[in-house]
Amino acid sequence: MYKYIVRPIFFLFDPETIHHFTFSLVRFMCKVPGVPFLLKKSYRVTNPSLEKQLFGITFKNPVGLAAGFDKDAKLFKELNHFGFGFIEIGTLTPKPQDGNPKKRLFRLKEDEAIINRMGFNNGGVELAVERLKQNTGVLVGGNIGKNKMTPNEEAVEDYKLCFHALYKYVDYFVVNVSSPNTPNLRALQDKEPLTKLLQVLKQENAQYENPKPILLKIAPDLSNDQLMDIISIVEDTKIDGVIATNTTISREDLISNNKTETGGLSGKPLTNRSTEVIRFLSQKSNKAFPIIGVGGIHSVNDALEKLDAGADLIQLYTGFIYEGPALVKHINKALIKRNLMPKAN
Repeated sequence: MYKYIVRPIFFLFDPETIHHFTFSLVRFMCKVPGVPFLLKKSYRVTNPSLEKQLFGITFKNPVGLAAGFDKDAKLFKELNHFGFGFIEIGTLTPKPQDGNPKKRLFRLKEDEAIINRMGFNNGGVELAVERLKQNTGVLVGGNIGKNKMTPNEEAVEDYKLCFHALYKYVDYFVVNVSSPNTPNLRALQDKEPLTKLLQVLKQENAQYENPKPILLKIAPDLSNDQLMDIISIVEDTKIDGVIATNTTISREDLISNNKTETGGLSGKPLTNRSTEVIRFLSQKSNKAFPIIGVGGIHSVNDALEKLDAGADLIQLYTGFIYEGPALVKHINKALIKRNLMPKAN
């Protein structure tokens, strides 16, 4: 029903406008008695074989919602009804910021993709914390970044501020230095500044009795040499894992008319590259750290390819928009079926 009725109607409207409308609609629906139960009945799949233990956390299933969808932690409780094993909020910055000028979100229907140049638009970390205080059991990751006006030399302080503000209210952290929509942010992926940033956050984390997992989100546009640097940095800093990958600045083989819009590209065109990055990191590191795979997951096969390439968990974003919430259920059912199949000798 979603692909043939709901999506065509939604796609008649501006992407950012319909995103906010959908948030309001889902929030309203979930206040109606019985609706949360029906959503969970329709989309949630539970089975012991789906559970995954990773960096001290039990994930009820390996399919999460990627950062960027619920930037300000406005809808994580309601989105949990759609069967996700975890919800990642953000990217959050210390101070509120409007992001880049509109129009800044574009559908590439022919490519089943999205280009965004949102620019870390969010209400600031403190506002998100107030909402997260109402959490009653949703497994939440906190994706953190720096404000646009903060120079890279001072970026560490922004990440520290977000880290401490969110510490009590998220289950794991994601350090975002890979968005293409904040000027010079990707320069923080270079070995020296990235190592320093992660070392500082590890030191801050060690102050707490129960340190939280820290992951690094990387761009798909890194060269093999840069990916080897990432492996070395993870080993040196002892962070807990990597999320591969963020959006790409590549426009290779696109056919949509608006393919030249600036920003980060997500969706089907990213499928193969993100899988390549996952496989490279997994093989070259000898599976030394957990990987969360994200980028172009639009089908069960896409999800299985990410997991077979070395991902321990996966996340949806653009695939969730194009395919609808049933995709979460289909992936989890396929994983149950696979887990129950006899192992080959």
